[in-house]
Amino acid sequence: MTADVARAPDTGCALPAPRGPVSEAVTAALRSAPGSARFPAGAGDADPLGEDVQLALQVAYELHYRGFRGVDPRWEWDPALLRLRAALEEAFLAELRARTPGGDDVDGVLADLLVEPVDGRGVADFLRDEGRWWQLREYLVHRSVYHHKEADPHALVIPRLQGQAKASLVAVEFDEYGGGRFTRMHSRLYADLMDEVGLDNGYLRYLDVVPAVMLATVNMMSLFGLHRALRGAMVGHFAAAEVTTAPAAARMAAALRRLGVGRRGTTFYTEHIEADAVHEQVLRHEVIGDLLRREPGLAADVVFGVQATELLEERFGEHVLERWRAGRTSLLHPLEG
Repeated sequence: MTADVARAPDTGCALPAPRGPVSEAVTAALRSAPGSARFPAGAGDADPLGEDVQLALQVAYELHYRGFRGVDPRWEWDPALLRLRAALEEAFLAELRARTPGGDDVDGVLADLLVEPVDGRGVADFLRDEGRWWQLREYLVHRSVYHHKEADPHALVIPRLQGQAKASLVAVEFDEYGGGRFTRMHSRLYADLMDEVGLDNGYLRYLDVVPAVMLATVNMMSLFGLHRALRGAMVGHFAAAEVTTAPAAARMAAALRRLGVGRRGTTFYTEHIEADAVHEQVLRHEVIGDLLRREPGLAADVVFGVQATELLEERFGEHVLERWRAGRTSLLHPLEG
């Protein structure tokens, strides 16, 4: 290990175990000095939604957040790694586009999200009505991959906006970051929740057990946020997330109370019930509205962001419920304890 690597700040988590040749090449490279890696050709031909590619993307994107322990921070902009990531992103993006219907009816796709199904059969409904303690803990582990960095991917789009769209999105982000109070940051509230249910609340502590079906939702946010060309998709994703969060948060708060979790644990979700109901209005009318007044050609991208979010969330829900109903873990490995 070089002296520069040894001095790398230990602000992030440990590198995860690889899940195939692509993630093996990435994690092996990060243990050496930047500029020395030679990545295999044809990485973009692997399954874009599979474990290997999604973990490789997760690792590459994490270099833009808190990084990994012992990894030289200069890897963030290593040309060879960025070329590999671009090939993986191209395949991932093409898969998302192929699986979504498209269109440019922004009001229509958002209106559809506002309709709550009468016979809710999602993961939050299941946990509220019949979920068991081990299933609740698994769900929280899945979501921790995003909630440990909650709002950070969306912050990437701020300099790519202008006017009221920028100002209003910043206002929403201010709430996500606790209104300037660390103890009220949503990422901190989630860490408190994990602690309350006996989980390790360390940053990305469970990355090794979270499957690609969840990693894809977080990678989508990073993909949209890091590319100016996808700013419309990022705004569409953010709006979709805020529209659906408040009712889901109410169900999760009920699930936590039913399973005996106290106020410190439920605060993360009760905080989202009111806040995200307001955020949804701000994003729909002030962020998307102003963005499309300035750049009407981005309507199809906004729709794509909404549809891609729905697609990946539905895949995640189907995976989790299928495993649970079969009495199996929804993680790559069962939790200990």
